[in-house]
Amino acid sequence: MPSTRAVPVTLAEIARIAGVGRAAVSNWRRRHDSFPERIGGTDASPLFSLAQVEQWLRENDKLKDVGDRELLWPGFEALGSRDETGLAIAEAGRRMRGNRARASGPGLSEEARELVGEAVALGRREGARETFEFLLQRWLDAHVRQVSASPRPLATLMTEVAFTARPPRSGAPLTVLDPACGAGHLLDAAAHAATEAGAGPVALLGCDNDPALAALAAARLAFVADEADEVTADVREGDSLRADPHARVAADVVLCNPPFNERDWGYEELSTDPRWVHGLPPRTESELAWVQHVLARLRPGGTAVLLLPPAVASRKAGRRIRGALLRAGLLRAVIALPPGCAQPHSVSLHLWLLSTPAGAEPARSPGVLLADASDSQPAAGREGGVDWEALGDFVRSAIGAFERGEDDLPDGARRMAVIDLLDEEVDLTPGRHVTPAAVGEDLHLEDAWREFAEAVGGLRTTGTALAALEPTGADAGRRPTTTVGELARAGALTLRGGQQPPEGTVVNGEPADDGVPLLTVADLVQDSGPTGWLHRTDVAERRMLVAEPGDVVVAGVIRAFTAWVHQGPPTVLGAQLYSLRVDPEKMDAWFLAGCLRAPSNGRQAGTHASSASRVDVRRLQVLQLPLAEQLPYSEAFRQLTAFEEFRARLDDLSSRLVRDLSDGLATGRLSTKR
Repeated sequence: MPSTRAVPVTLAEIARIAGVGRAAVSNWRRRHDSFPERIGGTDASPLFSLAQVEQWLRENDKLKDVGDRELLWPGFEALGSRDETGLAIAEAGRRMRGNRARASGPGLSEEARELVGEAVALGRREGARETFEFLLQRWLDAHVRQVSASPRPLATLMTEVAFTARPPRSGAPLTVLDPACGAGHLLDAAAHAATEAGAGPVALLGCDNDPALAALAAARLAFVADEADEVTADVREGDSLRADPHARVAADVVLCNPPFNERDWGYEELSTDPRWVHGLPPRTESELAWVQHVLARLRPGGTAVLLLPPAVASRKAGRRIRGALLRAGLLRAVIALPPGCAQPHSVSLHLWLLSTPAGAEPARSPGVLLADASDSQPAAGREGGVDWEALGDFVRSAIGAFERGEDDLPDGARRMAVIDLLDEEVDLTPGRHVTPAAVGEDLHLEDAWREFAEAVGGLRTTGTALAALEPTGADAGRRPTTTVGELARAGALTLRGGQQPPEGTVVNGEPADDGVPLLTVADLVQDSGPTGWLHRTDVAERRMLVAEPGDVVVAGVIRAFTAWVHQGPPTVLGAQLYSLRVDPEKMDAWFLAGCLRAPSNGRQAGTHASSASRVDVRRLQVLQLPLAEQLPYSEAFRQLTAFEEFRARLDDLSSRLVRDLSDGLATGRLSTKR
């Protein structure tokens, strides 16, 4: 039965419900008089009744390839309140599990309770766990800017680090605690890893001071416990630092992604707390409070893995506590991850591995493992993202070799004596102590030199082609030109300008599955590629400018002036970026981009007031040639672009080779022997 609730949906949401593109929905709206009338919004961003849309889609057989989950989510989203939506999803998860859960959630509105009932009914038809996980993921995606979740690959990696350092004993009970569990990603990963390892009974304990997150984690882990006979879960709402509901727990493993840079973590009221064995954490060092809290919850011989910002390893205020942890032999490893692993995506976060001594014996420290993978991956927002498989292989190999006491650690990892770290700074940043991973034989120097030779060859080939260009001579005169504005009026191209995304819509890092990269002038100035992204729904609803492959993109400010033929994935263009889409029967895109990017063109069309001055794109000059005569110029411009790319590639390779060869020679890892 179609929903009777007055839930508004956008064209983008209708497209998602029907499993089609937004253009298809716009086409339905134009072609079918029976398509529902809009109930709100604007002409540019109309809103429609979900009940009417659902009825129309069913009557016109547009839902045959899509389940009912997509129809359910807009109702939850329309509740408006982040907390009520989360609590309603959690309640739906509890009720989907049957009579063991409460009949209704406390504090939920009538509308929310109706949605819970619909979700439970849908779960019975399409799978309770699948329906709950769908709603949970949509909630996390909708509130990605307020909720910092540990991505699934990172949660798996943290669990692997803990279990590599402390393998679960077959048949032995295992207690895993996360004192800031969020939506339960780390505990979920631990349960799967423990089950696969054949561990005995596993107790999952979690806590979070956010009521919605605690409820969602409890519901999620209850499903995990239902599916594995020897797994139990106990997640509670609370502030672990101030009033820990698991204060009496002695955990075998603690996994934690604590909140960063908190100021109100309880410095005053907890100043005499017995957990601060290694010193009272400074007010600005909340992360070191979490570190000591975690140690206080470990049983003898227990292991903990925390995700921390890099500043915790080096800030002056925390050096005394870091030194105390080293002297006590509790800090086993610090691993620098590549940017993009988790929020904030632009930062190289660290994994800290800690362990407590078994029994009454003092900790015997074989040193500290420092491993640096921070430069092993493309930066956040660049093509490729994080290579989780390669990162996992490196981390597991480093931890495994370190724990076995081996001297031969993977390149990029080093066993440090504690005494060598106990200087005035006690700086534990791996990059300060570890030889870069790309040195010597492990650098694959043969591959690097092969790339170098290919770049030199490409530069030579394109240079030869460009050297064949001949001056026209002074007597030939200047060829006639036209402007972008005149070409637009003649229909040879379509000119559109990008815009500043609304506040709060931009997400940093690598785009999610439903994300579109955002390119800004700042990205061009930093030569970084897109460093942020937008949800497709935001792009569609706000009619953001998206550059498609084959479009000519122009940067309209003096300091970053350039033009190129876009060849990557669809990309949103920010303010002062322009898209020119040519009519292929009148103009060649490469010819147009080549003409526009001439430095003299930007100077003539700019205002010259400052380096931030704008370029009037409509005034940019283009040679006035018929299409047939544009094509030889187009090929020359392609060669010029390739020449520039080979030059940049050669410059990068040369810098890397100089760095790596210097490191290799200086450390004795490269030999001059023939």
